[in-house]
Amino acid sequence: MNDHEAILTVRSLKTHFFTADGVVKAVDGVSFAVGKRQTFALVGESGCGKSVTALSVMRLVPHPPGKIVAGEITLLGTNLLELSEKEMRAVRGGQAAMIFQEPMTSLNPVFTIGNQIVEAITLHQNLSARTAKARAIEMLSQVGIPDPAQRYKEYPHQLSGGMRQRAMIAMALSCDPELLIADEPTTALDVTIQAQILELLKRIQVRRGLSILLITHDLAVVAETADVVAVMYASKLVELADVERLFTNPVHPYTQGLFRSLPRLGERKTRLETIPGSVPSPLAFPPGCKFHPRCPVGCELQRCRTAEPELREIAPKHYAACWECPGYADAPPADPAAEPIAYRRGADGR
Repeated sequence: MNDHEAILTVRSLKTHFFTADGVVKAVDGVSFAVGKRQTFALVGESGCGKSVTALSVMRLVPHPPGKIVAGEITLLGTNLLELSEKEMRAVRGGQAAMIFQEPMTSLNPVFTIGNQIVEAITLHQNLSARTAKARAIEMLSQVGIPDPAQRYKEYPHQLSGGMRQRAMIAMALSCDPELLIADEPTTALDVTIQAQILELLKRIQVRRGLSILLITHDLAVVAETADVVAVMYASKLVELADVERLFTNPVHPYTQGLFRSLPRLGERKTRLETIPGSVPSPLAFPPGCKFHPRCPVGCELQRCRTAEPELREIAPKHYAACWECPGYADAPPADPAAEPIAYRRGADGR
């Protein structure tokens, strides 16, 4: 497989939750492709559908009430939505693995760290108990945990937050997956430990040739680690481009609002700017463009209120969904899942 081929392709994905109050369209027509050795960041406010997208890829959406109602998720040429649950269990941890934002709720408190990593290894690899233990201790060492043989015997509550996150990474990587999904992997950690975890992920990616789907709301993390960025709002992607293009020329009003809300060196402000209004309820999305009630650009335009824009390629490998984006009117509909955006940083992260 060359670097321009997709490890993961998500096309027209729709994941809905059927509740007593109505249907929650958490993910509603999302399409993208993740290339080999790329870090693909999915960015947006809380509740926009980022984590549900990640859970859909792993087919971990709780059912009921959740259900993938349409779309296609292709990993290494296999449509995951066509697999049985038994076949999918072989994919999880084997070809694809996931780390979560709060490891304390993901690790089993009554089993040692070592036992949990060994279980993941023996589930996917035909190894003896002794070899699996050695492999688990080796993985703890690779993720920078001091005295790994001792930590192997300890329980989750005996480790700090940063150590638990490293143990989760060790477990996720123990069977050499091709794709790692990291759902807010640094949210619960202090700034120093955040930097260490991000640096660890970058080193492991370079060494193993991993593809990473990074779920985050932190644009600083995106700037530091991502190759390609998809901005998500209210169940849909609104902008997609490589990280350099998106940070230098954001075109969607929502993306621009996210950048304006960040503090900048050299600027003296008494208050940071905010995006007016609030994220609409997924039970009652507004008609037309879902962002129009909060949009400073097209909130008075009739078509913004009645017709929902689709992603179009407004510039080479730069997709946006906004009637007022420059070049949008002349751009034809595009399929962002057709191929990955060819962009990857060097080994030094730049």
